[in-house]
Amino acid sequence: MSTAEPTTKKWYQRLGPGLITACVVIGPGSILTSSKVGSTEGYGMSWVVVTAVCFMLIYMGLGAKLGVVSNDTPCNLIANRAGRWLAVIIGIAVFFISASFQFGNNLGVASAFQLYLPKDGVKLGETVVSAKWAVMGLVVAFNTLSISFLFLFKNLYKAIERLMMMFVAVMLVAFAANLIFAKPDLGGLALGFLPGTRGEADLSVLGLVGTTFVITAGFFQAYLVQEKGWKKSELRDGQVDACVGSTIMALITLMLMTTAAAVLRGQDLGDVKDVAKGLEPLFGQKGQLLFCLGLFSAAYSSFLVNSMIGGFILSDGLGLGGKPTDFWPRVMTTIVLLTGMGVALFVVSTGIKPVPAIVAAQAVTVLAAPLIAGALLWLTNRKDIMGEDRTEPVINVFAGLGFVILVAMSWYTASEKVWPKIEEWRNPPAVTQSDNSPGQFERPEFTAFK
Repeated sequence: MSTAEPTTKKWYQRLGPGLITACVVIGPGSILTSSKVGSTEGYGMSWVVVTAVCFMLIYMGLGAKLGVVSNDTPCNLIANRAGRWLAVIIGIAVFFISASFQFGNNLGVASAFQLYLPKDGVKLGETVVSAKWAVMGLVVAFNTLSISFLFLFKNLYKAIERLMMMFVAVMLVAFAANLIFAKPDLGGLALGFLPGTRGEADLSVLGLVGTTFVITAGFFQAYLVQEKGWKKSELRDGQVDACVGSTIMALITLMLMTTAAAVLRGQDLGDVKDVAKGLEPLFGQKGQLLFCLGLFSAAYSSFLVNSMIGGFILSDGLGLGGKPTDFWPRVMTTIVLLTGMGVALFVVSTGIKPVPAIVAAQAVTVLAAPLIAGALLWLTNRKDIMGEDRTEPVINVFAGLGFVILVAMSWYTASEKVWPKIEEWRNPPAVTQSDNSPGQFERPEFTAFK
């Protein structure tokens, strides 16, 4: 499928893949993490956002260049040069990462609506449906809409691009309006761009890097630019598009963090619903509604594209095709959607976090993130693929530094989050009959629907 743009088009008409990538990066997880960092660290971590976005820009640029210059999909390139086994591993890993993110996207969509559903239920004719069941119905409805979207549009890329542009506009307007209401300290914000001036590198800050520097989205950039129809002569368009997408990521993340630093300082933010509730006393219903519009746009835009990342890369890794016109990428994307929906419905109905699934997803990410980054670096440095457009030495240095950061974050996740939980399961503490307090065996609750 080719949707190449004529050179007479305006610059903004040449954008697309970068905006789509921005949508998948700005999801409920990044909204919550940005707000939590702002509420705890104030303006002091703005420099972390800029740093993470710069590394994301580098890998988006690598993905865009690979997609424009090569005549094949990334996993097929890997299979032809390293073996199908490596492409399969990457495909399966990305699939599991996307499925785990999808669970959070579903809950983000649910949270955006739950604040406006009557606590005593929704009346449908003579029947009153509880708020919980109404939320579950909305989750199912939006997943059904997404699946229909996959199969109804012949030119899937063009439809996705237009939809994501609309969501980006809504997010920018909604979060910018809240920022204006917040009236932040501009001097403090400026100091926050200086490394080491304020704040400490705690778990939330690492989460801020992890939700901004999303290597799977950078890898997927190669697929998007090919569907956009860009050729080698339009390589510059791909680089400009990546810059615009990265700038939007930085702007939205900084707006969220700055708003929280200005008006939510010191508040305990457990989920995105807490952020919205914290804004209501200060900004009123209109401010909260604006935030929820932005939250819904972030959740649902990430909702669809994130599932496509998992479905398309798995299908490509298995050798079943990696283009929207192929059948299997849409089927695999549907499986990601259904998996995320199933886990989210379980959480909403029971209030229990699926801890084993979360730990398994973290374990897969530990292995997959450096592997995907390494594969992208390897592909873009091969002369038989890139020719004279191989990655420049300076870009390689910064991309290599980004790779080291991913390895370090993977090591931290493995040593501080995954392995301790496995040890806890292997050696559970003894619980006496006289101990009636909640113990290690109590399943953690999800508080959004209490």
